[in-house]
Amino acid sequence: MTHSGTPPGERALRRPELRPLWQAVHDRLSSGRPVTRVRLGSLDDPQRHALADLLGLDRLPDARPSVLLTRLEEAVAETCGRTVRDVVAELVGPLVDRASERRRQEDERVGLWAWLDGHGTVRAQPALADWAAACRAAGLVGGSPERTRALLTDALAVLAALPAQGEPLPAFAARVLKGDSHALDDGTRLSSLVLRALATVHDTDPPQSAADRRALWDRAGIADDELSATVLAAGLRPLGNGLLARVACVCAEAGQAASLTLAQLRAPGTFTLTTGPAPVVHIVENPSVLALALRRFGPDCPPLVCTSGWPNSAAIRLLRVLADHGAALSYHGDFDGEGIRIAAYVLDKTPARPWRMTAADYRAAVARTPHGPSPGRLTEAPWDPELTMAMTEHGTAVVEELIADVLLEDLADAARLGGKGGN
Repeated sequence: MTHSGTPPGERALRRPELRPLWQAVHDRLSSGRPVTRVRLGSLDDPQRHALADLLGLDRLPDARPSVLLTRLEEAVAETCGRTVRDVVAELVGPLVDRASERRRQEDERVGLWAWLDGHGTVRAQPALADWAAACRAAGLVGGSPERTRALLTDALAVLAALPAQGEPLPAFAARVLKGDSHALDDGTRLSSLVLRALATVHDTDPPQSAADRRALWDRAGIADDELSATVLAAGLRPLGNGLLARVACVCAEAGQAASLTLAQLRAPGTFTLTTGPAPVVHIVENPSVLALALRRFGPDCPPLVCTSGWPNSAAIRLLRVLADHGAALSYHGDFDGEGIRIAAYVLDKTPARPWRMTAADYRAAVARTPHGPSPGRLTEAPWDPELTMAMTEHGTAVVEELIADVLLEDLADAARLGGKGGN
């Protein structure tokens, strides 16, 4: 565009025929790389005449000319006293540095995936490392590290808040995700991401149907029925008249297991665990081990909780309640791939510490039962990285029942130290 008040030199640079030149120069200068020569695309005769006039050529340039940047700088300086950069920035738009921008974006991507790999939730449950790798392989959401980090932050917040305490999915989402009750609706990107993480933790295929998705949410404590979500406990004798104290004590005195519902654990009433030193509550994965303990100790059974495999919302709730009232929690489970993942989950979601779950414990156990089944997919044991190495070396699983006698001796010691009931 020409203007009556524009100096003649400026008007010469604004000729429409020179537009391909300025566009090509702008593109090359925005590359972030050194530029000495700019090659133009195919020019028609008017464009070639305009370029020859600007550069002071005595003949027309080629149809696809290559222009020395130093010659162009001289011509622009002679025409208007300005630099090429100033001219193209005004005529085409601000110059950028695409090389620097690519480096910045690459640094952001590297930083994003390093952040995900090192996140506390991923480190606490090493099974999630495979999920993190799948997220990295899927790439950025919309090509944006910022959007990807925001999505992953929400997913990790959800995973850290699970298992839910029997809430409907919209209520859980609203509580965890800043009031957005629809954030985990079926089909949302966040919902799919969380469900893939849960499938990885539980070593199942990603859900393909609505029924599969509901099953995974159920395992995570979403919309658990307050009565059907239960946890087995034995030997618990809380002091007080609260509902939990009365139910647990009646069962303990009878030498029976208490099947505590989520509803009961939501309204435990007032109680204390002990007036003396903090009691130790042992935790096992398999109901058969709890049954063996009751058969041996009867009413004298020390405090014992069973997760029955993957702990549901009732189990996690009970363990947190006990820990909040001063109990020290000690967990034992199967020496196989799933058992290690369950243990990592329990240790992440509660203050429990491992109980006979080290590499040395595994080697002692496998020496007694060297011909067990394969341990399946193994992931790191956060409390003892050597454990997974030992299990990989031996290639043998040891289920909890096979070392029940060792565990029962520990419980017998706990009963002698703590008195009746371990409290």
